[in-house]
Amino acid sequence: MTQRRVIIMGAAGRDFHNFNTFFRGRTDVKIIAFTAAQIPDIDGRVYPAALCGEGYPNGIPIVAEEELADLIVREKVNDVVFAYSDISYPNLMNKSALVMAAGANFMMLGPDDTMIPSKKPVVAVTAVRTGCGKSQTTRRVADILRSAGKRVVVIRHPMPYGDLVKQRVQRFASIEEMAAQNCTIEEMEEYEHHIVSGSVVFAGVDYQAILEQAEKQADVILWDGGNNDFPFFKPDLHITVVDPLRPGHEVGYFPGEVNLRRANAIIINKIESAHPEDVDEVRQNIRLANPSAMVIDAASPVSVDFPERLSGMRALVVEDGPTLTHGEMNFGAGIVAAQKFGCADLVDPRPFLQGKLVETFEKYPDIGVLLPAMGYSPQQVKDLEDTINSSDADVVVIGTPIDLRRIIDIRKPTVRVTYELQEIGRPNLTDALAKLLR
Repeated sequence: MTQRRVIIMGAAGRDFHNFNTFFRGRTDVKIIAFTAAQIPDIDGRVYPAALCGEGYPNGIPIVAEEELADLIVREKVNDVVFAYSDISYPNLMNKSALVMAAGANFMMLGPDDTMIPSKKPVVAVTAVRTGCGKSQTTRRVADILRSAGKRVVVIRHPMPYGDLVKQRVQRFASIEEMAAQNCTIEEMEEYEHHIVSGSVVFAGVDYQAILEQAEKQADVILWDGGNNDFPFFKPDLHITVVDPLRPGHEVGYFPGEVNLRRANAIIINKIESAHPEDVDEVRQNIRLANPSAMVIDAASPVSVDFPERLSGMRALVVEDGPTLTHGEMNFGAGIVAAQKFGCADLVDPRPFLQGKLVETFEKYPDIGVLLPAMGYSPQQVKDLEDTINSSDADVVVIGTPIDLRRIIDIRKPTVRVTYELQEIGRPNLTDALAKLLR
């Protein structure tokens, strides 16, 4: 039998899942390589043989996406499978043109071929873009389920940036367990808020094995999606969060629009911060794309621990990294808090950038006057600490999902921003969860 020669375009997450669920064990397909994008420093590694199954005694190489066209030609590749998230349609189709010009087919796998069924009910929380508010939504869903006596286990979209064999199945029930497993800032941002709220979190690489472990401890599985990817598990209830601060993005990005169209319930978040005409635009797009979905209005008001430190001060605002980079937001909760509590001015971090943060701003020049908390490696964490401490800010506003003061030594006054989801009127998330609560 002639084997199809395939490359999977990815970003250390969906690409591995697509391989595990659709390609692993097949003799009619040969995976030549994964390519890497969006996440720094993941190319040059190997998807290990221990996770590949038969046919890959040396594993599968992970190469930079910049090498894709040459690799297609050199390796006589038949098909390139696109497998990462939060990409605009023009950018997506530019990539398809590059692939087809090199002579290969450009393909994507849909939900039905990659979602794993569970023995337990699954609630999936997804979004149309990164930074819409999945974190506070998943916390709110978990609180409602626990209040009804349900045992909730959160399974998080993959963030396997370390030893992939060791990360095959990860379980986190405490802050100490995150430290013991050498989690990056990006991983801690996604796991810590669940752990502090009382949930056990699973993540890793092999989501069939992860699900089997989680099902032993759960009455309900809560899927916490990454970026705007669609779920890895077949949901009994699919909740999608949209962002009226970026109106139109819900129908302009892949695979966010997939989530919009498949959702049972759609949350219009951040209504307190958005212009009414932008909220109306989002509502209209929801009606056109998914008229049968339950639509829930919600706000995510911000609080800070030391508001008196902000009034009249010059503030350096540190925000969630992915939201500012490939999420294309130029402000977040930290900016909202700085303005709300009377900062006199925002400090531009660019004159003070250290190390790899210089490269981040070169790659994403539209970040704005704030600092992304990049921390995929120890060097990036050190660069973040040095940048903050070398700035001339009076105060540092921590708008990240975790408390950076626990990770780095900030030698300036700080305030920590927090936010929770608040539904407005009815229907609400309790209404959306009614069948599972019964």
